[in-house]
Amino acid sequence: MTKYKIAVIPGDGIGPEVTNGTRMVLEAIAADSNHDFVFTEWLAGGIAIDATGEPLPAATIAGCRKSDAVLLGAVGGPQWDTLPGDKRPERALLGLRGELGLYANIRPAVLHQALASACPLHPQIAARGIDIVFVRELTGGIYFGERGRRDTADGQQAYDTEAYNVTEVERIARTGFEMAMKRNRKLTSVDKANVLESSRLWRETVIKVAADYPEVQLDHLYVDNASMQLIRRPDDFDVVVTTNMFGDILSDEAAMITGSIGMLPSASLGAPGTPGMYEPIHGSAPDIAGLDRANPLAAILSAAMMLRYSFDLKSEADRIEMAVAKVLADGYRTGDIYQQSINEDKQQLIGTKRMSELVAEAL
Repeated sequence: MTKYKIAVIPGDGIGPEVTNGTRMVLEAIAADSNHDFVFTEWLAGGIAIDATGEPLPAATIAGCRKSDAVLLGAVGGPQWDTLPGDKRPERALLGLRGELGLYANIRPAVLHQALASACPLHPQIAARGIDIVFVRELTGGIYFGERGRRDTADGQQAYDTEAYNVTEVERIARTGFEMAMKRNRKLTSVDKANVLESSRLWRETVIKVAADYPEVQLDHLYVDNASMQLIRRPDDFDVVVTTNMFGDILSDEAAMITGSIGMLPSASLGAPGTPGMYEPIHGSAPDIAGLDRANPLAAILSAAMMLRYSFDLKSEADRIEMAVAKVLADGYRTGDIYQQSINEDKQQLIGTKRMSELVAEAL
């Protein structure tokens, strides 16, 4: 029996609910396979601040480093909004990415056929389908650049610095090209090279890396144009590689055009041999925390990515994704994907726990 050590960080808000549901699905996979998933819980985010005074305790970092993969729920909440920037729950995310060297964030955005009517785009556009993978640089750019405040003649000034070096761009570009090679050999690089010097270096470097992948069709879009084209022609995109901030924004846009942010998983990966971190891209949703209303499918699909990328368990990952598709095709919906305009006999509104149980049963 193969044993896999998974560090679980439930976090805040709906995080514990969706991670509990995900563990249920993983335990169902383990029950009929020769695998053993060993879960160890760690603190991060607001709950860690309340317990230790820090959003990312040293013990959590050490525990994650000793694991084979990290499963994260969500962090943050209004009760911590007044804390200084370096003490807010969200710093736990940046800290984990930096400490584990997770420089590549993989975010698939797929419009499930059963949710086509939930797509806010024109039905003719939705009918063409959406299947995009965003490859977002995760440890550089403006989120990690020099920042601060200074006094000026016009009052206090705040600044955040966008900076990239060639090595950072090369490694994320290669991740994008490798992903494109496994799909339809088409890669779109998104930048703002008409304005930003960092984007000019980005584009130059991506073009140089492209020479090693002659089979891949490479095109470039400015970020403002990319945001428009995602609405106008989302089916033209396949793999998108972009910077930390642009990837953050564009992948959230993609979440909405695919039906719900509650449906999108993600994987944060580093060098081979280091633990990857897997998390839904939604937030902690404190307004529905503890009410059994959260959609666990993004977290469950993140676990499927964990099986595929960290454990090389491709068939098990496929089983989870097919189980999710079956449950959706059978008409089961959490509140975020329930449509009042659809006949009630075609949908059944259920909660977090029941949705998780149904996926586990569908395996």
